[in-house]
Amino acid sequence: MLDSLLPIIYLVASVSFIIGLKMLSAPATARRGNLVAAAGMALAIFGTIFLYKKNGEHLHNYPWIFAGLLVGGIIGVVVARKVKMTAMPEMVSMFNGMGGACAALISMIEFNYLQSSGQEAPLGLLLVIVLGLIIGSVSFAGSVIAWGKLNGSIKDKAFAGQHIVNILLLIVLLVLGVIAVGGFAGNWQQEVFYIIIALSLLYGVMFVLPIGGADMPVVISLLNSFTGVAAACGGFLYNNPVMLTGGILVGSAGTILTILMCKAMNRSLKNVLIGSFGGNKSAGGQHASGGTYKEISVSDTAVLLAYAQKVMIVPGYGLAVAQAQHACHELEKLLEERGVNVLYAIHPVAGRMPGHMNVLLAEADVPYDKLLEMEQANDEFSTTDAVLVLGANDVVNPAAKTDTSSPIYGMPILDVEKAKAVIVNKRSMKPGYAGIENELFFQPKTSMLFGDAKQVLQQLITEIKQV
Repeated sequence: MLDSLLPIIYLVASVSFIIGLKMLSAPATARRGNLVAAAGMALAIFGTIFLYKKNGEHLHNYPWIFAGLLVGGIIGVVVARKVKMTAMPEMVSMFNGMGGACAALISMIEFNYLQSSGQEAPLGLLLVIVLGLIIGSVSFAGSVIAWGKLNGSIKDKAFAGQHIVNILLLIVLLVLGVIAVGGFAGNWQQEVFYIIIALSLLYGVMFVLPIGGADMPVVISLLNSFTGVAAACGGFLYNNPVMLTGGILVGSAGTILTILMCKAMNRSLKNVLIGSFGGNKSAGGQHASGGTYKEISVSDTAVLLAYAQKVMIVPGYGLAVAQAQHACHELEKLLEERGVNVLYAIHPVAGRMPGHMNVLLAEADVPYDKLLEMEQANDEFSTTDAVLVLGANDVVNPAAKTDTSSPIYGMPILDVEKAKAVIVNKRSMKPGYAGIENELFFQPKTSMLFGDAKQVLQQLITEIKQV
């Protein structure tokens, strides 16, 4: 009876992952979807702990298992409760890295077990072990570098010929993988295995290091898909259907998202894999238009917005840093009470990762139907009286369309310059995350409104009430 219960638990857990993922696709059901998937995961974990048998025996070492669960659970809860919305991409990167490290460790443990037991491993088993090792190690090293770059502790680094080095690393890894799986290493199989680990970690570092800031969301998505594939390899190793299902779902969802984002950024997936897009073009993209910019006061901005018929708000990382989403929603409601049509333009990589702005605005109860995707927003700008850019920079930079030397050249942007007036709220004239100047700030129809986004929005609300 109990032996047949575990497969049923795995089936229920797998279904809960699929249902949860489906519910995550809509803002109204996303929170419940997360809980459904988490409940399925908890069910699978405790089902495995208490019901799994190997050679007729249950798992043992329960104190170690529950101590690990307790310590990991406490760390996870504390980190999740304390992390700011602006630091969410960093946390996602670190979680990706931990998943990749787990998959790599599973492969190492299984390989060492095979070596110590003297068993001749089937070809398929060795293939899964090596795949999990390479993908997990790359995901771990790449995610740690991404985490460092997102929090500013690691800068973009590139050297001439780095693409070639990365391609050579990939080829060597492929060759060593074939040698290890095919049993061609003879007595040196263990050494080959550890060389693969070292080269995989090196490749993870090398392919993320040169990638520029504006392209980091694509890399995070790709690393997320790597982690899912590595976890699926673990599911194959342990013949665990729920681990396999979860890994496949994460891997496939991450891969689809990566492909969509590559299209949205006008990037090539091949270039992502060899780390050849981003920061290595920065030398040619540092120059501003050389013009002057004009400032606008809060009072003048309030008048402009209050008497407009249509206003588009472009939220960016500055809005997230200032935690200004609630003030932004209050401004939107105030303008609508005056008959102004207010919409939001959301770039696919606004903030630091996909969906960052959507989550932030949902936290302030901004109606989802007011959020326009980039293509929809670009169709609306020509009929918009005023655009209010709040802390966004690279996603509205015309250099992406005009400057072939710019690191963001080719990335589709929000065409805010098509509106009748553009108000840009920033703390200063410092470049954005990609480290390049923005010609938009020097265009005649653009006015700069300096200050913290939350304070500026609160001042605007006060002024508009008096207009």
